[in-house]
Amino acid sequence: MTELAKEQAKVTNWPGYIGWAVGLLIVIGLVYWLMRQGWNWRRTLQSDLPELPAVPADPGTALLETSGRYHGSTTAGNWLDRVVAHGLGTRSLAELTLTERGLLVRRPGDVDLWIPAEALTGARQDSGIAGKVVPAGLLVVTWTHHSMALDSGFRADHPDEHAAWVEAVDALVVRTKKTEEAAK
Repeated sequence: MTELAKEQAKVTNWPGYIGWAVGLLIVIGLVYWLMRQGWNWRRTLQSDLPELPAVPADPGTALLETSGRYHGSTTAGNWLDRVVAHGLGTRSLAELTLTERGLLVRRPGDVDLWIPAEALTGARQDSGIAGKVVPAGLLVVTWTHHSMALDSGFRADHPDEHAAWVEAVDALVVRTKKTEEAAK
């Protein structure tokens, strides 16, 4: 190595390099803090959302089961309006079980989600929900919680199962409506 190359390889501006590194860390910390503030602001705006239904002791006999990921919930029809209240915005692993009584979403390390059959309004395959976009790779279940219509997104470990889930959820919705009409 020549003398010129050795001279150019020396780091001589340590204060400048340290200043840039500290500045970058401050910017990263500020961005993280702003994202956290946005999440908390959204949670505050949605604090009027009533508590979610409790998981029953006996959810019923399983019609369909799968495992995969829960990607969050949004207001129905607005795939970017994430609902974060009551843990609905937290992505997690999930085990889905559809029964005659409803849909049970077991989420290890997070709050389980129970959607009663009366609250289900349909299901579809879609390409996206807040934070996740996969062409025709998501199962989106539409349901109502009090007067609020919600979409919850899931991706099964085997996405080819989504069509069977859409069919089963839609069939359960039809059966439940018929039962409710007969009871009136």
